[in-house]
Amino acid sequence: MLVKRALSIAGGLAVIGWPFAVWLALSYPELHILLPILALCFVLRLCTLRGKTGALSRAFKGLALAGAVLSLASIWMREAQLLLWYPVVVNVVMLVLFGASLLSGMPVIERLARITEKNLPPAGVRYTRRVTQVWCIFFIFNGSVSLLTCLVGNVHWWTLWNAMVSYLLMGLLFACEWLVRQRVKRRYE
Repeated sequence: MLVKRALSIAGGLAVIGWPFAVWLALSYPELHILLPILALCFVLRLCTLRGKTGALSRAFKGLALAGAVLSLASIWMREAQLLLWYPVVVNVVMLVLFGASLLSGMPVIERLARITEKNLPPAGVRYTRRVTQVWCIFFIFNGSVSLLTCLVGNVHWWTLWNAMVSYLLMGLLFACEWLVRQRVKRRYE
């Protein structure tokens, strides 16, 4: 259990540290040794997800596989620029996951809300649907800017967006949503 937890943490750090490692690998060719390490981290992440089911787990498995493939392709083709595409893949996968959940019976945010609140009132169901829609808009925006930074090819702009600005915007969205949720809960309690 401890080994699996350590592998899960390593995989999570690989995802968060990906933009910095890519920047290092692209800016300093002597640091291409990072590419096999990144591939290994994603393979380990994939291993920790083995046996888990559900749409979210499948999405995380797909992202781990995409990270490993991009890392291995970069090594094989000796073209580290391929690594820039991972944030675009992440945003597309998350948009598909969240968007598809809006078309199915239960949006992603509602599923997450029901983990702590089994009897979600109708107002809570409407609210979680709206939050899922907001996240879809975020993934479209963030993925578009990530795509633009890939196409421009400036590794410094790419790193600024994908390693800092997008994380700050995600944190801001989480914080704003939490504040709004507290207000909505008070109104309906």
